[in-house]
Amino acid sequence: MTSTDSKKPVGRLKSRPQFLAVRHGEARKGRTFLLEVLDHNNDAPPRVGFTVTKKHGNAVERNRMRRRLKEAVRLNAAFAMQPGHDYVIVARREVLDIPFDQLSRQLIHRIENRQTNNTRSHKTAPRKE
Repeated sequence: MTSTDSKKPVGRLKSRPQFLAVRHGEARKGRTFLLEVLDHNNDAPPRVGFTVTKKHGNAVERNRMRRRLKEAVRLNAAFAMQPGHDYVIVARREVLDIPFDQLSRQLIHRIENRQTNNTRSHKTAPRKE
């Protein structure tokens, strides 16, 4: 990358505790994916992680979903991510069928638009860890 590149660097979430921490933030639901957002209230670069559960197909299909989402973030959605925020994108099977430009637009829309009354309640039972 050159120094004239206007895209902001986006870090990656890699460990399970990082993904679990984001689950306590805001959930923005969509038809093709769920976007979980956690605000750390600092100026650190944004970080993103990708998840595809086994119920959404075999390994080849899950990897294709993950690759499509990564490319959409890299090309189009990274500029919309706010500093100090962590994002986890949980893919649904529809990610395979939707045109790439529409997937990118939905991703940007979910990142930029905060949904009201959609924070997770801490009263629900936690998932098995």
